[in-house]
Amino acid sequence: MTDQTQHYKTLKLRDMVLFTVSAILLADTLAAAASVGASSVSWWLILGVFFFVPFAMICAEMGCAYPEQGGIYAWIRDSFGGRWASRATWCYWVNTAVWIPAIYILFAGVFAQMFAPDLSMTWQITMGIVLTWIAVAVNVVTLDLGKWVPNVGAILKVAIFVAIIIGAGFHILDAGMANPLTFETMKPDWSGSAQYIPAIIYGMLGFELVSAGSDEMKDPARDVPRAIFISGVVIIALYILGTIAVLAAIPAGEINLVEGLIDTLSLFFGDSMAGKTLVLVLGLGALFSFFSNGVTWAMGCNRAAAEAAQEGELPRILGIEDPKRGTPVGAAVLMGLVSTLCLILYGFMSGSNEDLFWSLFAFSAVIFLLPYQGMMLAFLKLRKTDASHHRPYRVPGGNGAARLAAFLCMSILAISIFLFMYTPGAGFEWAVVGGVIVTLIIGEVVIRFAENHRKPAQG
Repeated sequence: MTDQTQHYKTLKLRDMVLFTVSAILLADTLAAAASVGASSVSWWLILGVFFFVPFAMICAEMGCAYPEQGGIYAWIRDSFGGRWASRATWCYWVNTAVWIPAIYILFAGVFAQMFAPDLSMTWQITMGIVLTWIAVAVNVVTLDLGKWVPNVGAILKVAIFVAIIIGAGFHILDAGMANPLTFETMKPDWSGSAQYIPAIIYGMLGFELVSAGSDEMKDPARDVPRAIFISGVVIIALYILGTIAVLAAIPAGEINLVEGLIDTLSLFFGDSMAGKTLVLVLGLGALFSFFSNGVTWAMGCNRAAAEAAQEGELPRILGIEDPKRGTPVGAAVLMGLVSTLCLILYGFMSGSNEDLFWSLFAFSAVIFLLPYQGMMLAFLKLRKTDASHHRPYRVPGGNGAARLAAFLCMSILAISIFLFMYTPGAGFEWAVVGGVIVTLIIGEVVIRFAENHRKPAQG
């Protein structure tokens, strides 16, 4: 199927930078990080040095050395075989299918906050379902059209972050800091902020996503490292400055993880008519950025799943592509169905239960983080077994530095996975642990089904 499909070379460096910013820069991560308090600034800096930078360098090397359609699936397949690659892709795809409902519930919640405070949960669920199927439609058009959703989303995100940072500057001059930033307050605090560290790590992942569409890139060997480093500088700078801005406005204990963004904008700009208009415009931009986040991750994950299905490692239905556009129709439609089911179940189970929302997020996050361990192991193995392969960019410092970078990433990922399942002082979140185990078991069944129904090998 794949060699008959036309993939259009539409992604330029600019598109790849904006795509990556759209995938990684999350306004909801900003509120979660700021709720830690002043020590969150230190955590951004520490995790930036020991995780964000090594992770970006590894993704840059893998993306330009092995620019294969499917991205993370192809890298793990080439290192450890199709079954392990399929396990990683299954986790990657399921996480997105479960996470999209959460981000669109967030969209509906912010929409209600801005325009319809009495909007019922039924209508919010309906809004999430409509957004899900619009995202499916965007996934099945060609990237020369579909890429504009993440591109515009990235520009709007940057604009929102810049507005918050500028607004904070004026607010500090007028009213001072709501949370003092001193050496004492900014010291990392393991006891009080450990549970939020995974949210910061979660907000740093996604550099590999653009490589899933390598067949649609103009020049991946040249552009992938450049796109990762340009977007990386933009992302970490905006995260740190944005966190400081939120801390300037709202006491850490009063930051609402869902409504914090609009609350902050209203505090900075909301007094005058012009200010209220600006808050409205930025709020609409935030809504579009939530939508674009779902679209961006679906684009990358559906392409990875389609590649696995076409090689017989996942059910064939996931590998169905549009014969003219080369877009992953089967994976996109199935993701839409799973997301819709999750939204309907959410409606039955929840009024607005924040514990359920966190359980859903934590469960999907663990499933999301697991494939990155496989990616790090694939990086190390290919460095050893395919050492002579041309790498337009290499992690600097030789093999010792490459191993250290991978070890740092794997260690921090392991800590994050544990902290999503275990809350210090409260014990294990058994709903999260159970959900992860059930998802992995279903994945094994799906993969074995695909293997048993694989087309006979040629010859």
